Amino acid sequence: MSSDQPNGAEPQPGNAGQPTKAPRTMSATTTRRALAAVAIGAVVAAIATFAIAGGFDRSENLPTHSGDPGPQATASVEGEAFASAVAGDCLDWTPSNDPKEDRKDVAKVDCAEEHRFEVAAPLDLSVYPGAEFGPGSRYPGALRFAELRDEHCVPAVETYLGARFDPYGKFSVGLMFPSEAGWTAGERTLRCGLQFSGTAGTLLPFSGRVAEQDQSNVWDPGTCIGINQNVPTDPVDCVQPHAYEVISVVDLGTQFPGSMPSVEDQDKYLEGVCTQASNEFLGSADALRNKTLTLFWDNLELDSWLAGSRRINCSVGKETDTGGFSTITGSAKGDILINGAAPVPPPPTPEGRSMPTPLPGAAPVPGP
Repeated sequence: MSSDQPNGAEPQPGNAGQPTKAPRTMSATTTRRALAAVAIGAVVAAIATFAIAGGFDRSENLPTHSGDPGPQATASVEGEAFASAVAGDCLDWTPSNDPKEDRKDVAKVDCAEEHRFEVAAPLDLSVYPGAEFGPGSRYPGALRFAELRDEHCVPAVETYLGARFDPYGKFSVGLMFPSEAGWTAGERTLRCGLQFSGTAGTLLPFSGRVAEQDQSNVWDPGTCIGINQNVPTDPVDCVQPHAYEVISVVDLGTQFPGSMPSVEDQDKYLEGVCTQASNEFLGSADALRNKTLTLFWDNLELDSWLAGSRRINCSVGKETDTGGFSTITGSAKGDILINGAAPVPPPPTPEGRSMPTPLPGAAPVPGP
């Protein structure tokens, strides 16, 4: 939802474990979750590809946010940690932009430490009915692996976490599978699990077991979310172009310790809390209006509440005339540029006239 003072690509198949919803209003919640469907839902963003024998294979890249195919490359990697991973194991590696070096040091780590994948269940394709995955069978490819993830990993994660999985939260269902060389060598065991993906498909580190933490998809205050074609992406330095800036994290559980509040009750509470946070973050009650920014916040869904998620973000951004987010440079705490120009404050409110109470629902939405 939003408090208003004057949020590009089609979703790809396979947004495993993170359903979208029909838009209730033109709200930040719709924007953020629709973007999650675009980005995390892309097959390349939802699958971590590993090799057991013969290398990490990126030869079948699928469209990312830009829709452009990535480089084709194959690299060698040792896979003992992956080959022996069982439910509850956490895996990490040193990421690299060089596909020949990326994920060569996959290792099991304590789940309390930073890691990039939590194993929920092994998936043995050697017992799959029919000859599709039998000895000498053709390598399935990324699209088929995505189908297997949706067919088998989503229920595996639900079994692994029970009611503790937030389908709208920060984690998505992933699948680790052998490279083509590993497949040719006879490897048929895959791993279903949980991951925290950026919009470009990068797996971001997280700490702790998923079932033991609040899975709310929130960022710390002062985090600026990047922008690409009027669509938010991943966190960037606030001196870089971005779509919006997070100004606070609100724990709804403190105000609503019992059953889940309705969206209307959430909005009634958050309008005041987020407005106060905006005044404190920006330095004055007039700063939001003078910088022509929009204050908006998220709402929690029932599935999220039942999974234990309680936190939301309050944020500030600027919508374009045609929809989507404007490009902001600089932190909202100081001087900013909006689409390359300094914001022009609106005329002051005439003496004796009060501004109407802002209505929710005016946060930017993705452009066409």
